[in-house]
Amino acid sequence: METLMKEKTKSQQAIELENNYGAHNYHSLPVVLEKGKGVYVWDVEGKKYYDFLSAYSAVNQGHCHPKIIKALTDQASTLALTSRAFYNDCLGVYEKYVTEYFGFDKVLPMNTGAEAVETALKLTRKWAYEVKGIDENEAVIIVCKGNFHGRTTTIISFSNDPTARKNFGPYTPGFLKIPYNDINALEEALKNKNVAGFLVEPIQGEAGVFVPNDGYLEEAYELCKAAGVLFIADEVQTGIARTGKLLACDYENVKPDVLILGKALSGGVYPVSAVLANNNIMNVIKPGEHGSTFGGNPIAAKVAIAALEVIKDEKLAENAQRLGELFRVEINKLVAEIDIIKLVRGKGLLNAIVINDTEDSSTAWDICLKLRDNGLLAKPTHGNIIRFAPPLVINESQLLECVAIIKKTFKEF
Repeated sequence: METLMKEKTKSQQAIELENNYGAHNYHSLPVVLEKGKGVYVWDVEGKKYYDFLSAYSAVNQGHCHPKIIKALTDQASTLALTSRAFYNDCLGVYEKYVTEYFGFDKVLPMNTGAEAVETALKLTRKWAYEVKGIDENEAVIIVCKGNFHGRTTTIISFSNDPTARKNFGPYTPGFLKIPYNDINALEEALKNKNVAGFLVEPIQGEAGVFVPNDGYLEEAYELCKAAGVLFIADEVQTGIARTGKLLACDYENVKPDVLILGKALSGGVYPVSAVLANNNIMNVIKPGEHGSTFGGNPIAAKVAIAALEVIKDEKLAENAQRLGELFRVEINKLVAEIDIIKLVRGKGLLNAIVINDTEDSSTAWDICLKLRDNGLLAKPTHGNIIRFAPPLVINESQLLECVAIIKKTFKEF
């Protein structure tokens, strides 16, 4: 057995270990990474790649950013965790920093994106009963079809992805699904007097970087405001400069009532998420009503401040805006040349290429394997769509090199 393992490559050994001892809940691209720096990652055999997934936009600041890593290691060697049973000397500083950074009164710190979404749902329901005056247990939250907000039992209850839902019931009630990017459907749904909130992704990332019509978010916000309903923006993937603005909602000057953040809030080095709201909403949460052992821990606080400082200091939103436009211009030239691509869409450096094939085909997956062979890592979503989202620290020459790899791969395919 030992001899057989030695004959296999390091990659094959690592993949086999995961297959044998890990739950099979991911279909990973067959590449085994051991190192990352900036826009690059290296596999266990030493091959270098451009990372065009950025851990689903968690690594906006690039892999192992020295400022963020220093914040992590300095704090980890001093005090890692107290739980919220006691105060620590980092949390209040972070809370002041993050609330002023995004313009809210208060923050409720959590760890993962799904936890933050769950927090926002609980907060909205509590507000519905104690402030809006909806009868207890009658609150409804409007969500959009094609959404991806996480994988907890409650969240998959309002997913319409059969893979996420099937055989995980019974499902949590209290959600009304409407089509995304359909303002008339929202207007109709808001006639229900028990509606407490509207939960929406400014761009649906997992659905294939589906960008709504200009004005959709602004009009949705105005409708919610008129109906006395909370506008809840899930910016876990679209936030923190990914789309060319600090928040994707900023494109339409929409200030969410409840803002959900995660992923790049830590630069991808530690699980940090947050829910932000003003006092009239956040003050409904009292001691014992919500919490997390790790939420708001000292490492998370220091890492998040460093991660947000990097976004501002290095002007990463502006870089994403400029290079995103360049990326779409270059890929549109390819769309005009070959039939295999239907279109490219996105904002900033959150983009997707739609393949001219059916959702159940393996074409997008096979193209991603060829991209890997050519030194660029990307991943399909919904069968025939490939998402392209490099770290926001990428420069123009690197981006054009990646565009050349993409063009070469598609032309060869």
